[in-house]
Amino acid sequence: MTYQGLVLFDFDGTLADSAPDLAEAANKQRRRRGLEDLPYEALRPVASQGAPGLLRVALGLERSDTEFEPTRQQFLADYAACMTERTDLFPGIPELLGNLEGHGLGWGIVTNKVERLALPIIEYLDLMRRSAATVCGDTCAYAKPHPEPVAHAIRLAGYQAADTIYVGDDERDIIAGREAGTRTIAVGFGYCDPAQARNWGADLYVGHPDELWDAVLELLPRR
Repeated sequence: MTYQGLVLFDFDGTLADSAPDLAEAANKQRRRRGLEDLPYEALRPVASQGAPGLLRVALGLERSDTEFEPTRQQFLADYAACMTERTDLFPGIPELLGNLEGHGLGWGIVTNKVERLALPIIEYLDLMRRSAATVCGDTCAYAKPHPEPVAHAIRLAGYQAADTIYVGDDERDIIAGREAGTRTIAVGFGYCDPAQARNWGADLYVGHPDELWDAVLELLPRR
């Protein structure tokens, strides 16, 4: 039996474990204020929320605070300087991508991370040349949970939504994939609460990257 289709992935918390570098950039903001570092375990759960989530936990800053925007800009600059120091693919992801390619299946990336921060990491991990479509948070007019980034990636890769799966570790991913017409897989090995991920309404839930291949085969069209 053969399979056909496209598998799209969120990036941070799904393909790549970027939380260590994000946490380092957040703690740099604390050091600038003479504060001690927060434990990595306190920052990791909000890694998928980007600067707003990390600065809220690290400094108690909200978007409405006057300090938020200048601190966000400093955070982004500090992150850009360290974003490939500790980031790597989750264990099991290289094997999964190899399985997809070996079976003639397309795969791509749809992330809310802006291009200037996402693309250098994707290149560093040697994924760009292999990805059938790479869509970042500022590639389209809208970011997830809007479905347009997912729909745009499907068009770029030359597939149909009915032949596509979207995989992510945030509810925004599942909403975007579902509204774009794809099947969806929620993963609990990233930065989300696994108990919550099970309730996002995804077609399937997996708790470890090693389970993704079987989940993909279950959802992809067969011929």
